[in-house]
Amino acid sequence: MTPQKSSKAFYWLLALFAVGFDQVTKLAVLDSFQFAERRNIVPDFFDLTLVYNTGAAFSFLADAGGWQKYLFLGLAVVISAYLGREIMRDGFGKWGKIGAAMIIGGAFGNVIDRLLYGHVVDFLLLYWKDWFYPAFNIADSFICVGAVLLVLDGLKQKKPADKHTPSENERTL
Repeated sequence: MTPQKSSKAFYWLLALFAVGFDQVTKLAVLDSFQFAERRNIVPDFFDLTLVYNTGAAFSFLADAGGWQKYLFLGLAVVISAYLGREIMRDGFGKWGKIGAAMIIGGAFGNVIDRLLYGHVVDFLLLYWKDWFYPAFNIADSFICVGAVLLVLDGLKQKKPADKHTPSENERTL
């Protein structure tokens, strides 16, 4: 394996780790919880629960009637293909490639749920008093952290616009 290919293998292994870690945690929750059961882990802040999401982030389109499953599957494949191509083409810096791999792994973790169960398994619940953050899972966490890394990498890689000073001939035209 050439050094270039072996360095790219890291990103694919990271994506596979994200899928595996996500699926193992979901299987553990599915095996240990009844639907909507909650177990307090950190009082007044964090519970484990078992809920299903047929929509996207924050249950967006959850009540759309079923067609959204195919939309989200298609989006995950298209976005992951783009991110994978950019990893292979060195379209991102190091942190951007890590972020892209995390997004790919997280997306496919949720794709597996949609294909196996028809919905995404969520089980992490953060809250404070009467405020609740929508339940999420490990795949969602990989996607969010990956998106932040992509943005930070994009800001770091952005080159300032060329500051062109017009020549004497250009100023007189």
